[in-house]
Amino acid sequence: MTESPHRLVPGDAAPDFTLTSDSGEQVSLAALRGRKVIVYFYPAAMTPGCTKQACDFSDSLDSLRASGYEVLGVSKDEPARLAKFRERDALTLTLLSDGDLAVHKAYGAHGTKKLYGKEVEGVIRSTFVIDEDGAVQLAQYNVKATGHVAKLRRDLGLD
Repeated sequence: MTESPHRLVPGDAAPDFTLTSDSGEQVSLAALRGRKVIVYFYPAAMTPGCTKQACDFSDSLDSLRASGYEVLGVSKDEPARLAKFRERDALTLTLLSDGDLAVHKAYGAHGTKKLYGKEVEGVIRSTFVIDEDGAVQLAQYNVKATGHVAKLRRDLGLD
């Protein structure tokens, strides 16, 4: 087992990245400077919890955008699988592929975690809110798939 990953805290510079989206485009965090960005990491497309979370973000996307937030979902899935996920569940947010997990690790969203009482190596379901200047405003680790978007909206004062 590797040691627990370094965790980001509010005020840290958000690690920059450029990843391939479900539509094959390159999406860069730097290109979104000047906007608030919610980046969330999830274990796998088309699994029950990840589907629930993605649908919740998708359902809230218009109101999040109206409040100035862009939303990016990141997983290790290949772009083609992400495209199927988007199509199957009519998702409207941008899904990004981090196949080598480099971005997950930079954000502390991959490492040792507890799963059914055992320590395993894997994706740590995490959400980050990045401000207009590229700094971490909010870092949440080990979030629950269900109810997370509603909690995040409350944490951001949007409800």
